[in-house]
Amino acid sequence: MILALALCRGMAATETDTLVLCLREAIAMAQAQSPSAQSARNTFLAAYWNYRYFRANYLPSVTLSSSPYINKEMNRITQSDGTVRFIRQDQFGMDLTLNVNQNVSWTGGRLFLKSNLSRIDELRSGTTAYSSQPLVVGYEHSLFGYNSLKWDKRIEPIRYREARKQYAETLEVISATACRHFFSLASAQAELEMARQNYASADTLYRMAQGRYRAGTITENEMLQLEINRLNEETNVMDAEISLKEVAQSVRSFLGLDQATELRLLVPDSVPQFQVPLADAMLLALQNNPDPEYYSRIVKESESNLSRAKADGRLRADLYVQFGLSQTGRDLGSAYARPLHQEYASLGLSMPILDWGRSRGKVKVAKSQLALVQTQAQQGMDDFRQNVEKLVMQFNMQARKVRMAALTDRRAHQRHDVARRLYIMGRSSILDLNSATSEKNSARRGSIMAMSTYWSLYYTLRSLTAFDFETGRPLAEQLPVK
Repeated sequence: MILALALCRGMAATETDTLVLCLREAIAMAQAQSPSAQSARNTFLAAYWNYRYFRANYLPSVTLSSSPYINKEMNRITQSDGTVRFIRQDQFGMDLTLNVNQNVSWTGGRLFLKSNLSRIDELRSGTTAYSSQPLVVGYEHSLFGYNSLKWDKRIEPIRYREARKQYAETLEVISATACRHFFSLASAQAELEMARQNYASADTLYRMAQGRYRAGTITENEMLQLEINRLNEETNVMDAEISLKEVAQSVRSFLGLDQATELRLLVPDSVPQFQVPLADAMLLALQNNPDPEYYSRIVKESESNLSRAKADGRLRADLYVQFGLSQTGRDLGSAYARPLHQEYASLGLSMPILDWGRSRGKVKVAKSQLALVQTQAQQGMDDFRQNVEKLVMQFNMQARKVRMAALTDRRAHQRHDVARRLYIMGRSSILDLNSATSEKNSARRGSIMAMSTYWSLYYTLRSLTAFDFETGRPLAEQLPVK
């Protein structure tokens, strides 16, 4: 492969106005710079950073916060004897809080630790007061509720594995698409070449026929038929030129090339000769393809939705407990001297009494959705296995089809040469020559199509298995992150 790429680049360097591409270099270019490849990279990067965000939810978070303020206004203050007075306050306050939080995935709760220091300055009297909480430890938890942390831990790793495999698959799908574009352009170039050859041959025969017609050795009908052939072939040349420009424009757009770039292709004349064992391909596809991950994920998501529906319809208890130390003082030292214990605990209960069957209905819907998704996943996996089996069978036969198409192409060209010589010698009719020309063109198209199908099947098989059967090695992971 490296030698082929070097050869392509060497030939391209010798031409300043035309970019010469072989198949493997076109594929490498499509994977590196095509709009489809850039879209696939951005899609994967979004999934990667979503996964990083998910993992961060299970790591400790540390936050430092402060909210200084100035308060100069008349406020309603309740006095110690219960009376209320409007008193002018002239204060400056500030605080500093350090929070450490840790989510607990197996319970769905949150463990926290914090330390706080507050200061209030009475500007009118010139007094200062401090309040400190050197250490506070607490835990909050929703008993019997839906544990999103537990379910995310089951679902998000599957989602990320799916994204990784999807990216690798997309690159190989881009390779298969590049093959189709490559051979589409090769076919258009071959059509133009055949049209020019056919026109040159028809023009030569027409000029020869003019002399023979004047000599009376051919009929007027045959002369008119040769003129019609010449005109048709001239029209075919013009059509082929227009078609080539359209196809080349599409190929340049797919590869991300400038529209002014001229392309010339080096079409491979043979294909590798190897067979793909079905059992190996099936095992690799189940291991490396994103489809099994996708079906596993959607089943887990449906199970999560069922768990949420059940939790919403039953008793809910919100537990909050906190233990710590606190102290106040006129200065910073006294605010930390001999801190006092502080404890706080609360339990909030919520139980649905009458909801007219809404909770039960949500659970029934979630169960039905889970059963539907499980059926879809099973059917999807069956279809996936059948697709792998069909693709392997088609690929293993395609190499033989390529050989047969190439042999047919050679024989059709030989027959056309023979038919042309016989016609010039007057030993065959114009109908025989037209038939031979049509078969030659058809055989050339069939040879290019067979080659295109082979490489498209090969890279589609690589996309399903993430394995290079030509070299017998797994595909190197090319993730766009480090």
